[in-house]
Amino acid sequence: MNSKHHIFLVEDDLSFGAVLKSYLEINEYEVTWVDDGKLAMNKFRNGEYHICILDVMLPNVDGFTIGAEIRKINREIPMVFLTAKTLKEDILKGYNVGADDYITKPFDTEVLLCKIQAIIKRQSTEAKAEEDHFSIGSYTFDSTLRNITRNGIKQKLSPKESDLLKLLCQNKNELLSRETALRKIWGEDGYFTARSMDVFITKLRKYLKDDPSIEIKNIHGSGFLLEVNS
Repeated sequence: MNSKHHIFLVEDDLSFGAVLKSYLEINEYEVTWVDDGKLAMNKFRNGEYHICILDVMLPNVDGFTIGAEIRKINREIPMVFLTAKTLKEDILKGYNVGADDYITKPFDTEVLLCKIQAIIKRQSTEAKAEEDHFSIGSYTFDSTLRNITRNGIKQKLSPKESDLLKLLCQNKNELLSRETALRKIWGEDGYFTARSMDVFITKLRKYLKDDPSIEIKNIHGSGFLLEVNS
């Protein structure tokens, strides 16, 4: 597996895009570059990325729309918008979509590089401090030991059961998209891995069935929702 951080770059200016891609690669990043907004989402779905750099003014589909679609798939991946638009309304729109930063053109590539490094460092720090104990209704879940406990009775989970339950807990009472779960746990979102995930969801429902305040809902065509009414 490539240890370099992978950047998803969407930029329609062919000259600038080529220069920026080369600059980032010289600085030890892997870069996937797309120059047409219409092609961006398919490319994003078929890759694993650490950060997105999105031009706003693109042919066919603008950067804000792409960013909003990315957020539906991955709530956590950092996004930086690049644009010549400097109106306050545009900047606020970028942040409302879920931007980590908003850089107006022209800009210094060294400044962009420093911002990328800072964002990735922050993400790494947050990941290390990630919670590993969860309360689910009357159950407690230790994702490190892969145990769920209720009334002193422990149930040992398999690695994938534990990973899936942890994702659900991290998104408790919110939608966990199928694509996000499949890519994070199985590394792909094909038909057979999706069916496999459905089996694991059924097992988790069985483990949590003794507490009626807990329900893992199947949101048709979208994903799953761990609903806890307490």
